[in-house]
Amino acid sequence: MQPPSSDKPDIHSEEFLHRLMRRQLRLSIASAAAFLAALLGLPLANYFFPDLMATRVFGFTLTWLILGVLFFPLVWGISWLFIRRSIALEQAEIHEISAGNLGERAKGGEGEREKRSL
Repeated sequence: MQPPSSDKPDIHSEEFLHRLMRRQLRLSIASAAAFLAALLGLPLANYFFPDLMATRVFGFTLTWLILGVLFFPLVWGISWLFIRRSIALEQAEIHEISAGNLGERAKGGEGEREKRSL
């Protein structure tokens, strides 16, 4: 037997959870793609542009500068963006649920006032 349906969103419903999981999956795939582009981009740049990658910058070859100095801040940046966006997704879902519940409470609140005035 199915429970009675209501107009307010249910955070435990299959639809709500699937929507949230799809959004999180898209975010995870985008973050993984950015990381893989950075990880695979350096060897490909070394292969296709060896003269450019052998250029000296601040006493290092460009390859070592990217690998030793710039790679970790890039990964931290990807992680930071992933965490910020993940929190924003969760907050958006909470806001959606709160807005639905507040709308129901406002309707109920007016009804309560009418009952009291009788």
